[in-house]
Amino acid sequence: MIPAHIVDEPPLSYADSFDVPVLFRNGPASKPKRQWRTAKHEAWSASDGFPATDGWYAPTTTWREIIKAATEVGRDVTPHLQNQPRYAHGELVARVSPLYAYLGAHAVTPRHPVPGAKGQRLTLNPVYEHGTERTAKNAAAYRLGMTMTEWACRSLLGLGQTHHLELGGPIPALSNTFKDPRRTLPDLWGRHEAEEMYWLIEAKGGSVGVGTLRKGWAQLQAGSRVFGSYKHRIVLVGASVRPGDDLFLTIDHDLHSGEPPLPPAGSGADSAAVGVGSLEDHLGDSDDALIGAARAQMLAYLALRSAPASQLRTVPVPADRASRHRRSGLTTPLENDDLTLAMRADARGAALHVESHTLRAQIRSWGLDDFLTCRIPGTEVHLGMSRKLFAACARLHEEDLAIAQRTPGLRAEDQSALDQGLSDEDQEVQRLTQRRIFREQQEEARPRLRPLLRDAYERGTTSDWSDLLRRPQEPKLDLEGDEGLLEAATPETYLAVSRYDLPAARS
Repeated sequence: MIPAHIVDEPPLSYADSFDVPVLFRNGPASKPKRQWRTAKHEAWSASDGFPATDGWYAPTTTWREIIKAATEVGRDVTPHLQNQPRYAHGELVARVSPLYAYLGAHAVTPRHPVPGAKGQRLTLNPVYEHGTERTAKNAAAYRLGMTMTEWACRSLLGLGQTHHLELGGPIPALSNTFKDPRRTLPDLWGRHEAEEMYWLIEAKGGSVGVGTLRKGWAQLQAGSRVFGSYKHRIVLVGASVRPGDDLFLTIDHDLHSGEPPLPPAGSGADSAAVGVGSLEDHLGDSDDALIGAARAQMLAYLALRSAPASQLRTVPVPADRASRHRRSGLTTPLENDDLTLAMRADARGAALHVESHTLRAQIRSWGLDDFLTCRIPGTEVHLGMSRKLFAACARLHEEDLAIAQRTPGLRAEDQSALDQGLSDEDQEVQRLTQRRIFREQQEEARPRLRPLLRDAYERGTTSDWSDLLRRPQEPKLDLEGDEGLLEAATPETYLAVSRYDLPAARS
């Protein structure tokens, strides 16, 4: 049982800011002995790359950044959801629920405080410590490792969108080698635009010891040998946490010099224009960035598209995307964003004198856009996106559905006979093969997709939500807001969490 001295009380209400100790070093080593508390940490400055020197740092982040990472990292399961978009909700629940279930927060006074630190760190809660069986702990460790790796690489270090390496890697000439089932390769790859190279990334989570890290390093070295003479970086992230102690990261890395990397399979001449930062920062000048952003948000799109009308609403955010371009992390918290607060207040006042049927058009004339949002059932997470990105996702979904319908072996009705008598491992190999076929078909379609998605994206500017959702009524426009939500936005997406359902402080 959980010890009696641990008080049974609801989560506290607080702003969702946490310090995450991070140790940068050039290769796996033994777990540091509580140096996440005792070592002198450097303050983190947003460098969009690796710090100049290895050592301990103490960046601050928000629960919203962590949840954003959780919803976007992992295998792309959307090929299996073409006809059943409602099941996207289930995948999103699977990605965020272990974090809510097992993580808590506690106050920390480090030996060497860092200016600006919040004095609050993530830890494991009593449920994990006293009531969780080993299998569930292993599953939670996987999700924690993937989430914190995504957070570190993208929010902290400025990496672009990550992709699962199992589908073939970034370089066409090496694709078949990366697909070799005999190789034990790392989890993810991504392109770092500021460094102008690809990263190979392996994620580990839980009580991460040196043995686990060495296995991850071996996976990265195997991937590095495939890259051969191409310039690249290998990155091993260990998200380590034990009951009663702080969550901290070790980031082991190595830079491999060589020839400049080739562009990804299927990318066009505008790929070089994608530049530093998030894909969403470059949707106006890069068709490949638009395709990438739409693919990255396909789970959220399917969830929004399939949500009941009663669960949908639209929230006002400034139409000026530049106000939400990446400065630190991927998202801009809205509760302290003066521009958003002022424009919303003006809109609420002016709305009293505007007819309801013209209100949505009026707020757009005032410089506000309205992003479609819904709460993901089974969670306290709200996801959303702009009408322009929604329109691009809708067009991409139509094309993906056509690929699935015309490609032998991808339809569900083709699978039942193949699955009979196969072991779990053989079925996994079969499903992996199907995903690879699907991805290859998507990349072959890329030249044709560029103008189609660009047209959809631009048309989305003036489209009504009722037309995009193919429903007779517009979703409710929420100008009043919800004081119980902590909101954040990117240029084209929205995320909010309940301020009353954040990880509970440890008693």
